Amino acid sequence: MSQTNSALSNYESFADASSVDDNASFPAELGTLLQHAAELAAQNGVSTETFMAAAWAACLESHPGLREELEDKELKSQLKKLRKRGLVAMA
Repeated sequence: MSQTNSALSNYESFADASSVDDNASFPAELGTLLQHAAELAAQNGVSTETFMAAAWAACLESHPGLREELEDKELKSQLKKLRKRGLVAMA
């Protein structure tokens, strides 16, 4: 639940960013577009999971190298856990 509240808070501050700076209309416009996309998905019976998966895929496609960066972080995290348990030797 706190993760949902945090995400909502982040979205609201993102959508309200234009009130801080007159030159920051893009974040507000992007927030509006995301809101519209979510509403269209809901109106057309697209599940939240499907919508979020599509949004995440679009995000990964638009940021070259992000997928690999996240995979590297996950691998490092898994190795750290295995090392703590003594299942993988330190190099």
